[in-house]
Amino acid sequence: MAASLSSSTDSTNSSASKITLPPLSLYIHVPWCVRKCPYCDFNSHEFKGKSADEHIPETEYVQALLDDLEADLSYVQGRKIQTIFIGGGTPSLLSVAAFENLLTGLQKKVTFVNDIEITMEANPGTFEAEKFSGYRKLGINRLSIGVQSFADKQLKHLGRIHDGQQAIAAIKMAKEAGFDNFNIDLMHGLPDQSEAQALADIQQAIDLGPTHLSWYQLTIEPNTEFFKRPPVLPEDETLWDIQEAGQALLAKHGFMQYEVSAYAQAGKQATHNLNYWQFGDYLGIGAGAHGKVTDLMNAPESLTASPVFRTWKTRAPKDFLNAGKANATNKGKGFLAGKESIQNEDLGLEFLMNALRLQDGFDLNLFEQRTGFPLDTIADGINAAIEKGLLIKQGSQIKTTPQGSLFLNEILAFFM
Repeated sequence: MAASLSSSTDSTNSSASKITLPPLSLYIHVPWCVRKCPYCDFNSHEFKGKSADEHIPETEYVQALLDDLEADLSYVQGRKIQTIFIGGGTPSLLSVAAFENLLTGLQKKVTFVNDIEITMEANPGTFEAEKFSGYRKLGINRLSIGVQSFADKQLKHLGRIHDGQQAIAAIKMAKEAGFDNFNIDLMHGLPDQSEAQALADIQQAIDLGPTHLSWYQLTIEPNTEFFKRPPVLPEDETLWDIQEAGQALLAKHGFMQYEVSAYAQAGKQATHNLNYWQFGDYLGIGAGAHGKVTDLMNAPESLTASPVFRTWKTRAPKDFLNAGKANATNKGKGFLAGKESIQNEDLGLEFLMNALRLQDGFDLNLFEQRTGFPLDTIADGINAAIEKGLLIKQGSQIKTTPQGSLFLNEILAFFM
């Protein structure tokens, strides 16, 4: 019989179990890109003109980022920053000098752990050898390179500004600049893509020696060009064949799946991503950046609210740059566009929505530490999912079965 959890009819004594302040990361958003891709639903804005230097106000933006962090310092609560992820947009459009000013300014406000992981997103069409050598010397020690495909036909479908050879050259350039820890972003299920073409993309990526691969299926999101004019995508049967064959190829070359769309060599999982999925905290600074914070210094806003909340910042770059000034543009709202507490009744579900994406699942003690609730609040749901063959309990670890990993929404329904 499958192992199960003990359930108590009295789970109201949740105050006996307290939230432990989780690790803290920092997300930094750079909103500009060369061209908005038709599938992209991130907060990205095309800059106009011949070069980034002419049109991106990087000096002013770096100062705004630092001012934004200053406004969030009360959430740090004595913690060191474990990881930094610089996303976009296309952060690699900014100069080495801009990042030097940013990283210097950050360290005047917060403390980094000695072995901090600092990841920057970069697109192949923006690579310059001198620039990337400069990034590495500043302490940026991990790249996430947005290739998406090495096939020119697919890249054209996706509206990318680079071709396959430029992608290969960019990755080689990154390695020469000293980046020995880097991720390659790849999509599958692309318009007119066959299984053989999808596998060729994976093999080409593997041949270039990354430590991590993010391999995910193209989805059509609202508020994108593809949503307005949907491309013809492969049939479900083809998508399934691609998924199975792709995972087998990745495993053959030592890329073990540790999250729904993340594959890594041993010991090379993205620490920033792990903190995210393990329901850790992260400050979000920059235009449209989102954060998740546990505030143990101040009482929740209501009896039904938890001390865990999400934040989101002003989206439009021009409004973000003007934030903090009482003018007609931002009406004095500052950087913060919104802040919402996670209700106590939703906190366990929010934890599970994140943690069950991980192949290793979560330790039961982590649930108590991150939510402050006793295990009996989720015992019935876990036992029901175990009975259905969707979850498995190994010691104190709860994780999905192979079948369960395909039906996460069905698992989560047991906790609603």
